[in-house]
Amino acid sequence: MSDVAVVSPHLQTVSRIGEIRPAVKEAQLRGKHVGLVPTMGALHAGHLSLVEAARRECDYVVVTIFVNPLQFGPHEDFESYPRCLETDLEACRQAGVDVVFHPAQADIFPPSMSTYVEVADLTQVLEGVCRPTHFRGVTTIVMKLFQIAPADTAYFGQKDYQQQLVIRRMCRDLNVPIEIVTCPTVREADGLAISSRNCHLDVDQRCRAALISQALRTGVERLEQGTPPESVRERMLELLSEEPDVAVDYATVADPETLEPADSLQSRLVLLVAARIGGTRLIDNMLFERNP
Repeated sequence: MSDVAVVSPHLQTVSRIGEIRPAVKEAQLRGKHVGLVPTMGALHAGHLSLVEAARRECDYVVVTIFVNPLQFGPHEDFESYPRCLETDLEACRQAGVDVVFHPAQADIFPPSMSTYVEVADLTQVLEGVCRPTHFRGVTTIVMKLFQIAPADTAYFGQKDYQQQLVIRRMCRDLNVPIEIVTCPTVREADGLAISSRNCHLDVDQRCRAALISQALRTGVERLEQGTPPESVRERMLELLSEEPDVAVDYATVADPETLEPADSLQSRLVLLVAARIGGTRLIDNMLFERNP
């Protein structure tokens, strides 16, 4: 029996690898440019902005929904990560997605699996220090999805800046013929980056969380005024430490390609923060670009 179910006249759901790959190939044979949006579900405005970009630029849009256990470390929130497939499917239908691929974990990671994809250097800093096994899980699942649904273009969010950089490097190094597009971070009215994990914040924590984007904006403003990166780092840490419930993993100003800490003012820099608000870990970043 087929695992393809029609949710609406314009959206199919697929759970078998043997059905999503032919669907993508058939679309490409018809001359359609295929866009892929990999997600872990719990779709929000940030995810949907990626879908909107894919819809604008591509003829056929695939969304994958899979909560990837490999990118969660011990004692992280894999079990509590929000799962709401029916709501996600309706959001995809409304957004004009052509097909949603939501496989079972056993189909993606068979018990005998012993092959993983790792990117050196870029994964040894920032998130790679705080979450040592995280990027191996990310690159392995993304490479699998690129093989299972071999699209022409894949869309990722800037909020996960280091992740999209790592995926770009993986594709470059392994000659993966998929274009990577990075879309801007979508924010709440107070600047907080929209994230699936925001639902874990209570009212007070939600107010404190806005301090992350405030610190980043302050850092960008200081760089625009010519402040050295080291002083900007110090000021960001000062702002974040004003709230006792905010525990900072890192707050830095870095080269946007290597993520090495910047020791001088450059034409392009990236500011990155990771912090815990209560038991919820949030990440965010902003780019600085100096006008010529």
